[in-house]
Amino acid sequence: MTIDRRKFIRDSSLVLSAGALGVAACSESQHPAATMVDVTPPPPDVDLLASYWTLAGDVDPTGGGDPFSPFDFRDRVEAISKVGFKGMGIWHTDLYHILESRSLAEMKQVLDDNGIVHLELEFLFDWFHPDGSEQKKASDAEKTKLLSAAEALGARHLKVGDFFNQEVEMDQVVAGFAALCEDAADVGTNILFEVMPFAMIDNFTDSVRMCELADADNGGLMIDTWHIVKMRASYAELARTPKRFLLGVELNDGYIDTPEGMDLQTETTQWRNWPGEGEFDMPGFMDAIAATGYDGPYGVEVIRAENRSRSVDELAETAWRTTMELFALQNPAK
Repeated sequence: MTIDRRKFIRDSSLVLSAGALGVAACSESQHPAATMVDVTPPPPDVDLLASYWTLAGDVDPTGGGDPFSPFDFRDRVEAISKVGFKGMGIWHTDLYHILESRSLAEMKQVLDDNGIVHLELEFLFDWFHPDGSEQKKASDAEKTKLLSAAEALGARHLKVGDFFNQEVEMDQVVAGFAALCEDAADVGTNILFEVMPFAMIDNFTDSVRMCELADADNGGLMIDTWHIVKMRASYAELARTPKRFLLGVELNDGYIDTPEGMDLQTETTQWRNWPGEGEFDMPGFMDAIAATGYDGPYGVEVIRAENRSRSVDELAETAWRTTMELFALQNPAK
């Protein structure tokens, strides 16, 4: 299965009207709440963030169906808060859907009331195209909406990148990233480039190089376990990442080698697994991240087709439990 780029970009360009600063009621889950399981608490210096796609429910990132979660915003926030998450992710089209019936101020109140202190917004495309191009004009319009929301919601960061392996010169990418970081600094948020094999920079070494050349205090990388494994980036190289550029980490698991007959896009959008429940060397990955001195929140991003029929409470509990079991293995004394 491949991503329908035209539909994806069309959906990502939904208009945020002036009157929409104010989220739509969503359908109730078809499943009862999951039984809560007592798990080892995280180390005192670790916060977990429930990434958007982990909690999205019946929404397919490849473009099928509505481009927003059927779960109500408040229900998602309360579900993750109940099990212990301190952070949450929101996809751009989901944000615009929420704003059809809730204001940014109301969203912020729900987050504050539930102890959510790390907010992630995603995703901004095409920011690296030349000024004046149609792609850059559309990206700039999207950027304005997302940074406005980031400021109002107190977002920790905005994730950016590319899904389509577009051919772009490094100096152009660096200039675009530096300018984006400058705009984000004005609203008090960070810009995180997600390192992945689908991007215009499709390897770890050059991703770090881009950050070095842009040299922005609020610009860095989002490191996702799945992408690191699929790019065959070494954990030794990951461990050498300068701390100033490692601004986000996402945990998940999966196949080391893509199964025969399956492409990477299908694998990443349908077959990711919970941390510790796949083939990845998760302890090695965690050790590499620890070696950098990273001290930010850990996102849990599991995109899996079978999860789309599960309740928001079950998704939140499973994400928390599996990740905490992973941390327990890394920190047996705790």
